Amino acid sequence: MPINLSVDIGGTFTDAVLENDSKRYTSKVLTTRVNPANGFMAAASKVLSISGLLPSDVDMIIHGTTLATNALIERKGAKVGLITTDGFSDSLEIAYEHRFEQSDLFMERPKPLVERHLRLGILERVAADGSVLLPLDEASVSKAVTKLKDEQVDSIAIGLLHCYANPSHEDRVADIVKSMMPDTPLSLSSRVSPEIREYDRISTTVANAYVLPLMRSYLESLEALLNSSGYNVPLLLMMSSGSMTTVKTARDLPIRLVESGPAGGAILAKEIAAECALEQVLSFDMGGTTAKICYIDNYEPHFSRSFEVARQYRFLKGSGLPLRIPVIDMVEIGAGGGSIATVDDLGRIRVGPSSAGSSPGPAAYDKGGDKPTVTDADIVLGRINPKRFAGGE
Repeated sequence: MPINLSVDIGGTFTDAVLENDSKRYTSKVLTTRVNPANGFMAAASKVLSISGLLPSDVDMIIHGTTLATNALIERKGAKVGLITTDGFSDSLEIAYEHRFEQSDLFMERPKPLVERHLRLGILERVAADGSVLLPLDEASVSKAVTKLKDEQVDSIAIGLLHCYANPSHEDRVADIVKSMMPDTPLSLSSRVSPEIREYDRISTTVANAYVLPLMRSYLESLEALLNSSGYNVPLLLMMSSGSMTTVKTARDLPIRLVESGPAGGAILAKEIAAECALEQVLSFDMGGTTAKICYIDNYEPHFSRSFEVARQYRFLKGSGLPLRIPVIDMVEIGAGGGSIATVDDLGRIRVGPSSAGSSPGPAAYDKGGDKPTVTDADIVLGRINPKRFAGGE
């Protein structure tokens, strides 16, 4: 049997599992927030040490991560510029033109990932059938790119009207951007999400551009560390749909990794349901930062073509950023082991969505954390045995 190494990076823990001749070895380390690749390598080295194997013995590495999700939720992505059809610069702000909470006078919409002055329109127009109504004005493109260059954006999203039917204008815009800003990562909506409805498509493309520099830098750093450590094997990444992809695809379309870690949990629940002959199962996956629930029906999780991230209101549809990508349908909330408990103005105990994460972590970790978390409560109540949890570490 091949020797497979799997590593999952969450907001709090980085876990590694190694399979060798039907034997499984596991390790758990704290996620290194500054450079997650370091935590990846630490978990991998630890599990190899436990199993007595060497990096050269590994045949394949499978990786799941919530880095893209956390960047969107915490708004810690790139400075993005958007090039779109003239007259549609405010599509991200207008959204669906409705109130997702009718009775809340102080309702707040999620802020677009691109600031208003970085959303630039160019002269062109393609019809819904793909025919060109207004030829591309390349001078307007050069003017927009010059402004984005002066603004020193980190990443550029290109989202033109009806480009799913005819991507020629987007391709030409990309060529002009590359000639003027050759080192700037590009996200084309005709490749990221080639589907009808410009708001959803552009929202997805902008989100891809927002996490692209971070994820590309991380994956390149990880590949270099793996090669220098003797792991000369294929590296596959778990996607939101539960399937896997190569590093090359992940570097260009990191938005498809948004639910990477949680999708792995749902796939495991599906396998367990089949082994136990249970057709209908609720899968609950509680990590250090979030908790996820998924419905398994007839041994398969439900799938969707769209979902929302970074919701302003925890359970209200429309209060987040829409993404049009294949995804396992699940509900995710900020209530994990590291979620911090507080008392609000009405004297009610609330848990999350803020988390102590891996640094400083819950108070029980003795790394400087002084706020009460779910983990601390479980230890006080005797539900967690510190001598056994994470090998007593």
